[in-house]
Amino acid sequence: MNRQQALNEAINAARLAKVYAGKAENAADNSDRQGRVPQLAAASAAWADVSRSYTAIANALPEMQTGV
Repeated sequence: MNRQQALNEAINAARLAKVYAGKAENAADNSDRQGRVPQLAAASAAWADVSRSYTAIANALPEMQTGV
């Protein structure tokens, strides 16, 4: 895995964290789905953790040099 791949994975994971946060918010506003809020919020938090992990990996990898 190179730095750009890790950054792409971080971006994808952050996008999923946002999606699940939105689902949790929508569920909180719907009395029939309020029981799902904890699971959706946990999924959002997990994807946010994945995003932070890939960001840390990307930070530890060297930048690719082109055209040297």
